[in-house]
Amino acid sequence: MKRALYIAAFLVIVASAWMMFQTSGPSAAPESTFVLLDGSKKSTADLKGRVTLVNFWATSCTTCVAEMPKIIATHDKYHARGFDTLAVAMSYDPPSYVVNFAETRKLPFQVAIDNTGSVAKAWGDVRLTPTTYIVNKRGEIVKRYIGEPDFAELHRLIEELLAQA
Repeated sequence: MKRALYIAAFLVIVASAWMMFQTSGPSAAPESTFVLLDGSKKSTADLKGRVTLVNFWATSCTTCVAEMPKIIATHDKYHARGFDTLAVAMSYDPPSYVVNFAETRKLPFQVAIDNTGSVAKAWGDVRLTPTTYIVNKRGEIVKRYIGEPDFAELHRLIEELLAQA
């Protein structure tokens, strides 16, 4: 009985958070500095002008690994039209694992390592992976997915955002 109450309370909290985010409309992407695998840095301001998928993931996350080919295909499909992808590895993911994953899978987009967890914290205290954000050309978050996105729906959203001025 006690377990059922905990599960029910958890579901209410998740549903409330989901509804709050879904009804709030676009909001500015949080100010963040992403440290890329090559040691260079990218800021939230650098996202402006392009539609960007920001994916929080981990090499130990089976859903993350399973969805990565679809993220690669999405990146390849839209990149030439003004779409970017930024994969942000969680702080608990060993950097050597992230580098190995990016190299062996030949990820065609930028990969950042959130060593301190500050980026995940700034982006809504991300703890569940995968968590994916879609940022419009104005640098506003227009959608958040927890878990693997419905890629057909995601592609429709990307098409719509790319068509906007």
